[in-house]
Amino acid sequence: MYKDILVHLDGGDRDPLRIDAALTIAKRFGGRLTGLFARTEHQRAAAVARRSSDSFEIAAKHSEQQFSAAATNAGVPMRWWRLAHGEAGHVLHETVVCARFHDLVVLGQHHDGKDAPEELVEHVVLQSGRPVLILPAVGTYPSIGTNVLVAWNGGRESARALHDAMPLVEGAGNVEILTVRPQPSTQTADQTLPPLSIHDHLASHGVTVTREVLAGEDIGVMDLLLSRAFDQGADLLVMGAHGGYHLPFFKGAGTRHILKHMTLPVVMSH
Repeated sequence: MYKDILVHLDGGDRDPLRIDAALTIAKRFGGRLTGLFARTEHQRAAAVARRSSDSFEIAAKHSEQQFSAAATNAGVPMRWWRLAHGEAGHVLHETVVCARFHDLVVLGQHHDGKDAPEELVEHVVLQSGRPVLILPAVGTYPSIGTNVLVAWNGGRESARALHDAMPLVEGAGNVEILTVRPQPSTQTADQTLPPLSIHDHLASHGVTVTREVLAGEDIGVMDLLLSRAFDQGADLLVMGAHGGYHLPFFKGAGTRHILKHMTLPVVMSH
């Protein structure tokens, strides 16, 4: 269960959406919510000096009041953290470190005008070792995790993501496992092994799933995932995240594609 949740806040107009989503999850699991104020500094002199400007302090105070009021109204135990200043490297490093001390991290997709480093979400996903729920930069999401699409290829990252998201998957009304295979496999299964079935594994958790295996020749795999999620009315996509160290195959490009073009909330783990 998610008993200790972190939500990132930067003083932007999407903060209330992330607060509401994080509070809903915290209430569901009887957990505590921590609000982390971390944003980039607009005033160059303050950033270079690694100190907070007046505008940074005003934004932090407003964010704290907004967060505290929402958590109090929801009856959720909460605590407030904030960074001392907004130098970009400090924001990236400290947000990752804070994330490591929580069960789930709630972030917002980067967009123009967002007061956070563009690479923040990717850094947290790849370096925190924690599951990250990312909310899109547009739209509202009154329900998250009632209709779940899981991207599954049997690899390490997809296994990590599925099991990190299990508290949400177990409570979903509908779960679909989607496997995309660009070409048929030519490998012969080891006949000495028992049948390996993700259905059977999830059934042990009380989860009934449907599974679809699709070919990905005519459409990019990541676009296919988003298209399938839209067609199924999914309100959550669960997928593994890849870093850029897989060169020359560069699987990290798929992760970045989702982070840029996501159309629904996504849980990622690496």
